[in-house]
Amino acid sequence: MATGVFGGTFNPVHMGHLRVAEEIREDFHLDSVYFIPSHVPPHKEAAGGLPGERLRMLKVAVRGNAFFRVSDMEIRRGGVSYTIDTLKRLERRFDDIYFIIGVDAFREIHTWYHYEELFYHAGFIVMTRPASPPAGIPEMLPGAVRGKLTVLGDGVYRHESGRKIYLHPVTKMDISSTKIRDLIRGERSIRYLVPPGVEKMIIERGLYRFSDETR
Repeated sequence: MATGVFGGTFNPVHMGHLRVAEEIREDFHLDSVYFIPSHVPPHKEAAGGLPGERLRMLKVAVRGNAFFRVSDMEIRRGGVSYTIDTLKRLERRFDDIYFIIGVDAFREIHTWYHYEELFYHAGFIVMTRPASPPAGIPEMLPGAVRGKLTVLGDGVYRHESGRKIYLHPVTKMDISSTKIRDLIRGERSIRYLVPPGVEKMIIERGLYRFSDETR
């Protein structure tokens, strides 16, 4: 069973998240994609919206898609959400795991906690922009990992663990959670940027109205 793992703050989840997840699920014939909101992300501030609110918005967003799942494992675990801990836990349940990550985040993966271990516990699907594809996976990784890769084809690599790494173009959508929060604070519409149910939750709960909001 091939399973995609899509982690992030999802603060809030938006149509861009859902669209790329759907494209990857279809292109890689994944049986399911798990959206896993972080409790406390190691590399960015989760501005506004408590973990519980982000989790509820995700659950609303994926309704109607039989292939999408939402896991609260990082929120229940508490503390800083390290990807290595999540992948080790998922590995006990699923045989074939693919971690879905944007190319900009992948370029910084050497700063992640125990980053070298990640490639032993999951394959990677690195989302790229069709108009500006990166040179290749090895060029984005330190030598310690680069030497453990074998080129299998155009944009396809195999780690010594047997896990594969793919460079994969996805539809570029100029949407970000930061932009959505800024629009809300500016009392502008976010319609068609987020699913209708998410927009309804944000309005009814008054989320993201203030820059220093922590609820």
